[in-house]
Amino acid sequence: MRPDIATQVDQTFWMITGTSIVLLLIITAAMLYFLFKYSKKRHPVPENIEGNTAIEIVWTVIPVIIVLVMFFISWAGFKNMRDVPKDAMVVKVMGQMWKWSFEYDNKKKSDTLYLPVNRDVKFEIGSIDVNHSFYLPQFRVKEDAIPGRTNYYWIRTNEEGNFYAACAEYCGLNHWNMYAQMVVMPEDKFAVWKNYFPPDTTAVAKTDTLKTTAGAKDTLKTIKDSLKVPAVTKDTTAIRKDTTKK
Repeated sequence: MRPDIATQVDQTFWMITGTSIVLLLIITAAMLYFLFKYSKKRHPVPENIEGNTAIEIVWTVIPVIIVLVMFFISWAGFKNMRDVPKDAMVVKVMGQMWKWSFEYDNKKKSDTLYLPVNRDVKFEIGSIDVNHSFYLPQFRVKEDAIPGRTNYYWIRTNEEGNFYAACAEYCGLNHWNMYAQMVVMPEDKFAVWKNYFPPDTTAVAKTDTLKTTAGAKDTLKTIKDSLKVPAVTKDTTAIRKDTTKK
């Protein structure tokens, strides 16, 4: 099942492409017809045609109508991507040369984009270095990632599966390899993944270091105490007696 936004984008694309092909055929056929009809063999002396108001109105009005129809259909799709549902899950997307990173509302971070199925998801998109463009090909959506600015769009994950995110704007030497995996999974599995935080090995290491240091200090103190030589005290009374006898 294709995402709704992807279907809408494809419909707009094929409508514009189809209209362009029809117009191309009409214009090409008209050009060939007039080349044949008004060739030099048939009309050695060309006619002096000054204009035709009716035809000029027709070929002005019809293209304007076609362009306006294309505009409003495209605008409807764009507006749909901008009107984010109120209950949409928010994922912060940060681009940098040459990788994507994702942060969830509980501060969990990942280099892989994990999402629950059948959920509306809003992406808040930024960059920490140069301009990028966050592109989800299977969903037909992309938005620029610009330093110091937050852009956004939203999607609905209609089906489970493995997808990918790419960068659609040249950003340097390894632009070609700026991809991230995207995994859409059941809601319960996503909740387990999202709420699991691995132990902070750095904090554990610091605690062990402090314990080891404290134990070493205690051991060193014990050794020093055991090596202490008792202080020698002089019997001043005996010294005075010896001095008196002399």
